[in-house]
Amino acid sequence: MNSIENKDSLKAHLIADFQLSQAILNGKSTMPIHQVRSEAMKNFDKLGFPTIRHEEWKYSNVSNLIKQTFDFHTKTDFNKSDLEQIPLPHLNGNVLYFINGVYNAEISEISTPEDKLKVIPFSEALAQQPELIEGYFGKYANYQTDAFTALNTALSNDGVVVQVADNKVVEEPIIIRFISDARVANVGSQPRNLIIVGKNSQVKIAEAYRTVGDEAAFVNTVTEIIVGESAMVDYYKVQNESDKSYHIGTTQVYQKGRSYFYAATATLNGGFVRNNLNVVLDGEHIESHLYGLYVPNGKQHIDNHTLVDHQKPNCESNELYKGILMDKSTGVFNGKIFVREDAQKTNAYQNCRNVVTSDEATMNTKPQLEIWADDVKCSHGTTTGQLNDEAIFYMQSRGIPKKEAIRLQLLAFAQDVVTQIKIDSIREYIEALILEKLEAA
Repeated sequence: MNSIENKDSLKAHLIADFQLSQAILNGKSTMPIHQVRSEAMKNFDKLGFPTIRHEEWKYSNVSNLIKQTFDFHTKTDFNKSDLEQIPLPHLNGNVLYFINGVYNAEISEISTPEDKLKVIPFSEALAQQPELIEGYFGKYANYQTDAFTALNTALSNDGVVVQVADNKVVEEPIIIRFISDARVANVGSQPRNLIIVGKNSQVKIAEAYRTVGDEAAFVNTVTEIIVGESAMVDYYKVQNESDKSYHIGTTQVYQKGRSYFYAATATLNGGFVRNNLNVVLDGEHIESHLYGLYVPNGKQHIDNHTLVDHQKPNCESNELYKGILMDKSTGVFNGKIFVREDAQKTNAYQNCRNVVTSDEATMNTKPQLEIWADDVKCSHGTTTGQLNDEAIFYMQSRGIPKKEAIRLQLLAFAQDVVTQIKIDSIREYIEALILEKLEAA
């Protein structure tokens, strides 16, 4: 079967899945949420899967993904004993587990009192409390022109809804762990996360993605984060998936006046990864900080797309992404900054720096800056190169073996991003994974 037939077959399978889910609703399909889902599926049907002829997907070819078949309804017996076999950082706080996209209450734990923090599985909110999410679902993430977001909006069956009340400080982090159990068959999941942070509140949130098993896994995830006035949100995304995994993830952030948003994305492993991080600054005196680190090896492909949209005056954004590319891996960075006409007094900075350790590794970068205002301070830039031979020679002259000198330089290169991670156990976990990859190189 050729790739076009496969693509049409996968589309037909997904549309049939949606039609079946609509039939099960028994008349509830007129509810606003389900109307959004119907519109999203129509958009997906019209858009189809992107190809390299699409500018946004020029360097990321999904043809291998759409040749695969995935079971989005696989039941798994994954339990606590299986969890103990996976090396994960130990964290005290609110830890939620989703296995193949489905919430597992048995191994999850919520410790923060409900008057500060409300945590509800997306499936439960959808079925029992739709009014909780109707005002937010699909209002921020673009399901009109993004095929994978449209697909998730139409077919997402679980995930988490997090609501932080006004004027609250949530001391314990919220850790959301998504595990793809691919021990028996190819599996797919489409988690949908909605995070609503009230005004003057503070919270730390981490999403982590992991694969177990030797079969293929496809994760198509969307997270919408609404940061209230004067609220502070620290957001982490840690990816340690298998070489047979496909991860398409969109994080859509909407900030209100005087809010603070900080994001750190660390991609350590994954066969094919596409991260979209979009931040809209819709108020004055907003601060946004975006950090990213990616360390692909083998034939791994990691693509980071960011968009920072300054819509109002007196705001600041700062962005730093770093990559270490080894073997035959490929990387992509496309960073956009928009400064709208009303966004005077904007300070916006973007920098992407990459080290390529192999002649067969490839890095594609495209920084973009579009300014419609005249009283702004903005800059963007990108560099891709190899390590400093003179520095390596100097370290060798001091008795350090060449391989160790290279490893130390690469670790130092990554520190600009790693040191930004404020949760100690997550930072130490990432450092250990980087070290493991570099030692194996």
